Amino acid sequence: MPPDELSIIDRYFRPLAGEGAFGLADDAGRLDVPADADLVVTTDMVAMKVHFLPGDPPDTIAQKALRVNISDLAAKGARPLAYVLSLGVSEDIDEAWLAAFAQGLKEDHERYGIRLLGGDTVFVHAGPIVSITAFGSAPKGGMVHRSGGHPGDVLYVSGTIGAGAVGLALLRGEPGPWEALSAAGREALIGRYRVPEPRTALTPAIAEFASAAMDISDGLVGDCDKLTVASGCSATIEAERVPLPDGLAGRLDEPTLGRLLTSGDDYEVLAAVPQARAAAFEAAARAADVAVTRIGRLTEATNPARVLLEGCALRLSRRSFVHESGRGRS
Repeated sequence: MPPDELSIIDRYFRPLAGEGAFGLADDAGRLDVPADADLVVTTDMVAMKVHFLPGDPPDTIAQKALRVNISDLAAKGARPLAYVLSLGVSEDIDEAWLAAFAQGLKEDHERYGIRLLGGDTVFVHAGPIVSITAFGSAPKGGMVHRSGGHPGDVLYVSGTIGAGAVGLALLRGEPGPWEALSAAGREALIGRYRVPEPRTALTPAIAEFASAAMDISDGLVGDCDKLTVASGCSATIEAERVPLPDGLAGRLDEPTLGRLLTSGDDYEVLAAVPQARAAAFEAAARAADVAVTRIGRLTEATNPARVLLEGCALRLSRRSFVHESGRGRS
């Protein structure tokens, strides 16, 4: 059983409090933003059986909750500053769990230069539930929206697509081509499902060169649809160009490929870049040591993105993960 709310704050979260948090001894925190910058705000919640599995290590739960927000900031061209944390704990959560959870946050404070401003702790019947609101800083007027894309812009993704879906399949013991991967390869993909890798090193390139961008949380295809709707255009995705986890390229049938393109939990960046700036964007990505891959283009019209495999339409059973009552990824 966990300690009471005040003890949780004193033992585990007060040591994490950063500048402007006033030692978590006030009702609110303060965040200063330079006059030449805009404050960018995002919020995400993670819950058991939706974003993580029962029994997952608590440090990975903490880091996933924080990193999905940092990923949103990175895709907006914003660097992370601070966050507030709301945590719902149930009776089966003990002090060892809380200590590991707090340690995961501490490690990411050091990695991403972000700090805790405050939050809330409540007791729930089933948990844990973690909600984080994160704050970032972007150059004045420089936040990159979903809505800035134009027909002819080149579509890029960072990293690989499908790692989260494969990691979850491995944790659930689902048969598939991933069974042929090495033990190290399987563990790496499980790690990617549990703990995303926000592309913060790519943030300056996104801010300078992208016309539109977003992070991929609910599936490449469906999130591309969101970007094109906001930009008033459509897109063509060439499925054979989409970068897949190591060892899976050439091993996937069409239904499995479609699953990886639509399942989510990737937290990579989808960016539209004007053709004239594409080479400069690729050079900036190389300098930042972040892999980016051209996967298609924005096009005229307003229909959902066309997904082609070697020139033919790829059959998809769905386009993205959508939260529904009684249904989770896990």
